[in-house]
Amino acid sequence: MLRTVNRVLLGLAGLVLICGGGAVLAAGLGLAVPSWWPWYGKGDVLLGQADRDRWRDQGWWWPTVIAALAVVVVLALWWLLAQLRRARLAEVLVDSGDGEGALLRGRALEGALADEAGTLDGVARAQVVLTGRRSSPRTRIRLLMEPHAAPDEALGRLSDEALAHARDSAGLAELPAEVRLRAVKHRAERVS
Repeated sequence: MLRTVNRVLLGLAGLVLICGGGAVLAAGLGLAVPSWWPWYGKGDVLLGQADRDRWRDQGWWWPTVIAALAVVVVLALWWLLAQLRRARLAEVLVDSGDGEGALLRGRALEGALADEAGTLDGVARAQVVLTGRRSSPRTRIRLLMEPHAAPDEALGRLSDEALAHARDSAGLAELPAEVRLRAVKHRAERVS
């Protein structure tokens, strides 16, 4: 999804810049331009004095300009933060022993690890995301704990069983994990 949004935004930005630059270049070189063209010659400016002063006396002008610029800044920051966010690891390099190596799909390892973690006692649901490099992946695990669960037992079994199985099956020396626990929302039980 992020890759598609990036390509569309970069394509649109490139198209706007090429069209704008081409229009300015054509007018600056003195080429024949259509009558509806906003710039006519070498001495013409992009935004004339009359255009700059046209809406200045209107009460809605400056709040609209400021709001539009604020929206552009917020969207640009959102896009920048989306670029900096760590993406999921697409594949894990598995040492096959023959010097070649094999590639394991990251989603397959995530699914297997989430399924095994989800079967642990006291875990209602598990979500796993692989990050890092192909040769040294890291995991981020979110466990949704049931009301009766003991978090220390669940973490111990996650480390000793699910993570150990994933590490061994992928032939990794280590598989660091960041685990976040959250409790299922439930109603208070009545004691009589």
